[in-house]
Amino acid sequence: MREMKVLFPVLALCLFAPASVLNDPASPCQVRVGMETGFIGVLANEIQFGRTGTMFDYVKEGGQDNLYPFRRMTAELSVRNRHSIVFLAQPLDLRTTALLLRDAVVDSLTFLAGTPMDLRYGFDFYRLSYLFDLLPGTNKELSVGASFQIRNATITFASQDGRLFRRVANIGPVPVLKVRAQWPIRGRSWLGAEIDGFYATDRFFNGANFKFEGSILDASVRCGLKLNESLAGFINWRFLGGGAKGQGSDPPGPSDGYTDNALGTTSVTLGFYLE
Repeated sequence: MREMKVLFPVLALCLFAPASVLNDPASPCQVRVGMETGFIGVLANEIQFGRTGTMFDYVKEGGQDNLYPFRRMTAELSVRNRHSIVFLAQPLDLRTTALLLRDAVVDSLTFLAGTPMDLRYGFDFYRLSYLFDLLPGTNKELSVGASFQIRNATITFASQDGRLFRRVANIGPVPVLKVRAQWPIRGRSWLGAEIDGFYATDRFFNGANFKFEGSILDASVRCGLKLNESLAGFINWRFLGGGAKGQGSDPPGPSDGYTDNALGTTSVTLGFYLE
């Protein structure tokens, strides 16, 4: 990847840096940037558009039965080792090809069995979080807080001859609760865990004028090693998933506004923190 060609020389220089390259240790404010890259596998991904639409299984019918490149980028500001603000950018864009095993109806449009398909499941999101550390002044962390997430979804079904096409896209806010922890193991090594999650239905929101159900779970465990004052490396396992089901208001075009989607993925990545 193009960005890795830039990152590798930077990381090599930081590995031999005598002190932090980004921070003054005497400052109450510290910054940290992170990146992880690896692969993601889809455990389950089913979607239905329209109440008369087909519940389409991307893993069994849509070619999502492989491993795909995966990466995440974070930037964090810590104030007095107690308050943290974290920005996350998470691209997720799965593009596959498949030959339909059966007829599939997407927002009233029928794709016949045997049709060669180009499929896209794009679900990028951006998350801004606040964390409060319950264990200040120690080499351990137990932080709690909340996040505000913006999803940027683009999902397309297209026949390869270009004659049949459906696209569903939306941008939406998602509130999330967050917990993060880190413990030293031995020497410069450490173990960490992080969970972002939320579940809601229309019952939780008085005045909701349509029925819906939504959830998100982004949970990870990582083992890291602090290489020097500037650089730490880690290996990470993550479960990322969630679901959305409901009837939207004022649907565009041929859609009746009904959506039902459930996603579950797992990923393994290598990453670093630069301080």
